[in-house]
Amino acid sequence: MSRPLTDQEKRKQISIRGIVGVENVAELKKGFNRHLHFTLVKDRNVATPRDYYFALAHTVRDHLVGRWIRTQQYYYEKDPKRIYYLSLEFYMGRTLQNTMINLGLQNACDEAIYQLGLDIEELEEIEEDAGLGNGGLGRLAACFLDSMATLGLAAYGYGIRYEYGIFNQKIRDGWQVEEADDWLRHGNPWEKARPEYMLPVHFYGRVEHTPLGVRWVDTQVILALPYDTPVPGYMNNTVNTMRLWSARAPNDFNLRDFNVGDYIQAVLDRNVAENISRVLYPNDNFFEGKELRLKQEYFVVAATLQDIIRRYKASKFGSTESVRTAFDSFPDQVAIQLNDTHPSLAIPELMRVFLDIERLPWDKAWDICTRTFAYTNHTVLPEALERWPVELVEKLLPRHLQIIYEINQRHLDRIAALFPKDMDRLRRMSLIEEEGVKRINMAHLCIVGSHAVNGVAKIHSDIVKSQVFKDFAEVEPEKFQNKTNGITPRRWLLLCNPGLAELIAEKIGEDYVKDLSQLTKLHRYVNDELFIREVAKVKQENKVKFAQYLEREYKVKINPASMFDVQVKRIHEYKRQLMNCLHIVTMYNRIKRDPNKLFVPRTVIIGGKAAPGYHVAKMIIKLITSVGHVVNSDPVIGNKLKVIFLENYRVSLAEKVIPATDLSEQISTAGTEASGTGNMKFMLNGALTIGTMDGANVEMAEEAGEENLFIFGMRVEDVAELDRRGYNAQEYYDRLPELKQAIDQIRSGFFSPKDPDMFRDVINMLFHNDRFKVFADYEAYVKCQDKVSQLYMNSKEWTKMVIRNIAASGKFSSDRTIKEYARDIWKVEPSDLKIPPPNIPRDVADEMMANDMANKVHV
Repeated sequence: MSRPLTDQEKRKQISIRGIVGVENVAELKKGFNRHLHFTLVKDRNVATPRDYYFALAHTVRDHLVGRWIRTQQYYYEKDPKRIYYLSLEFYMGRTLQNTMINLGLQNACDEAIYQLGLDIEELEEIEEDAGLGNGGLGRLAACFLDSMATLGLAAYGYGIRYEYGIFNQKIRDGWQVEEADDWLRHGNPWEKARPEYMLPVHFYGRVEHTPLGVRWVDTQVILALPYDTPVPGYMNNTVNTMRLWSARAPNDFNLRDFNVGDYIQAVLDRNVAENISRVLYPNDNFFEGKELRLKQEYFVVAATLQDIIRRYKASKFGSTESVRTAFDSFPDQVAIQLNDTHPSLAIPELMRVFLDIERLPWDKAWDICTRTFAYTNHTVLPEALERWPVELVEKLLPRHLQIIYEINQRHLDRIAALFPKDMDRLRRMSLIEEEGVKRINMAHLCIVGSHAVNGVAKIHSDIVKSQVFKDFAEVEPEKFQNKTNGITPRRWLLLCNPGLAELIAEKIGEDYVKDLSQLTKLHRYVNDELFIREVAKVKQENKVKFAQYLEREYKVKINPASMFDVQVKRIHEYKRQLMNCLHIVTMYNRIKRDPNKLFVPRTVIIGGKAAPGYHVAKMIIKLITSVGHVVNSDPVIGNKLKVIFLENYRVSLAEKVIPATDLSEQISTAGTEASGTGNMKFMLNGALTIGTMDGANVEMAEEAGEENLFIFGMRVEDVAELDRRGYNAQEYYDRLPELKQAIDQIRSGFFSPKDPDMFRDVINMLFHNDRFKVFADYEAYVKCQDKVSQLYMNSKEWTKMVIRNIAASGKFSSDRTIKEYARDIWKVEPSDLKIPPPNIPRDVADEMMANDMANKVHV
């Protein structure tokens, strides 16, 4: 249980986590007891820990609601340009602590819960993660929502309220086993159902061409029921909305079956309709062309666009003025960001609405469309690009296929005029791929239908322009931009690493929380002996806490003085967990060869989920756990080397492991990782990076100086050159004795004595089908790891490098990323206007805001 603060500590309390005030604490205790009493009266006599969690969540939510209402009223009255972030994934994690921090209630809540005889950390652990995402793309969307609210943008996140999120991963006998993530089974205190905004979404049917225009008829209707979740900005009283759609069958669904007496079948068929929002597809960087997935993608955009148009047309809040009927100003009032190609059907859907319902001429509709949409590309891996079969789209969305064909025809006419007789270029740039099964290239649709296309790190955006979409970039170079990803410092520093957050605030003040570039002020403390010791102390405390967690969960004794060497991310060949595994085997062999030689102790922690159908990724997990079993039970190794595979890696587990990490592994093959955001989280939390020049690692090295990261291996041009020459894994195996030994051990069954052939597929892949060239970087990686061990022995120099990294991490705030999107793509200015809190009367609040705006104009 956390202890109460002393008076001296309270005076010293830093307001980044909120002030402890007697009135605050008393009010929170009163709210908590009221909610707890209501639960007990309603349900049972004895409170459970979950009852306490819900009482606290509802108490904190009470502080959100007034701010939420006031923010939305303000948007209706001022009618700013709205930003709509469309994403099939929002990997939110837990909400309680993040909300307390952003409202400035964390310390008061800590104190109130302590006074009530409870442990706030235990209550926080009860909350289910909202795991509505696979990895980086979904977590980025969550960070962006936090930043958009903190920057005062009138922004909305739109997605699907999956009943089952990313699967829970169990490790049984070293194998990944998937279990359903029934995250809503106890209810969700943070969402509010909004049945008054339920909307119809159409599927199937046929297209009629009538004298009055085109009609899409005989469709199957499914209802989209919205659930709203408040998204608070940091200490500015702004609360934006994430609206997630849930599928519902209409009451007359399959009424024809009912009319012929098959009532049971009619009711059962409702489930088929509602399957649309049942489960998140657990695939990262892999396209799975299933009809249900296409339904999900259309479902979210069809409901969202109806909502966007309703809000655009609506008169100002509380006013009787006429609604907007013309769409000329639509792009001035609405910006829609497509998070990858998953919501790409928004482009033909908006065209359908403009053409068939609003009766706009094609040219005008298309002009409005392209000025409204912008597209973010997240990957260069060919297997990840969405390419839907024409036949499937025709069955499910016949009108949209017609519109896509028309878009394509006009697009190709333009290209043909620019490049006469260049048939090959027309084929490459077409939205329709004709080879084999006819498919729609959704990335091409996004590029043609948007006014801006961005990659998510400088190197990635360069590859997008010079390779992946080279033809398009040649025609419209001004359309292509870079927006390097970022992370929210509220969750990824204040929440997960309060010791470091407060230490930084003591040195440079609190403003860095909303302006992370201020971390550069830490450069002046790089040689400050006291600060070096304090930074090292915070890291050690985090490591001790995480070591205790690991010992509880995995029954493995961890040496907290060992280097915590961590690679946590989705398990995928391109991320090269296999290379890390080979290094573990190499370290093991070195200790076995000379047990008395000085060896820097390491705890290697690897975590992540493999897509359920991805055989090689699941074999990689089994290999790591098998190696770990041998290493951890070898008495000769002792505590010099431990290997932990973190089960069920997720946002709430990331919040524990990242602050405790010494060495962050970012070792993808150069040119394959679009950006990465885990790399940024580790950097901000005082871990050093070992990595290739890939994704955002390149910019991290630019910011901190390459000498302050452990950079190794091939660059993009080296990989291209190796492809031209031909990659031969056997050459490296023959030339490198330690690599040969490690591979021979895996192949012979040393790590799988009961089944010596267990890893045959992995070995075959490494020799004959390794697109990501593990052996080619192995030697450089091992040598670089030796440099890491050497520096780790000098604690002071290591910590100085850590401070330089933290001081250089300011660029990687999602606030900076969102400011760039706002100014360069959405054409809006972030606002630092602070909406008055709900306890201030309306007329006083209006006067305060008018004065605030006048002062800003005057300045």
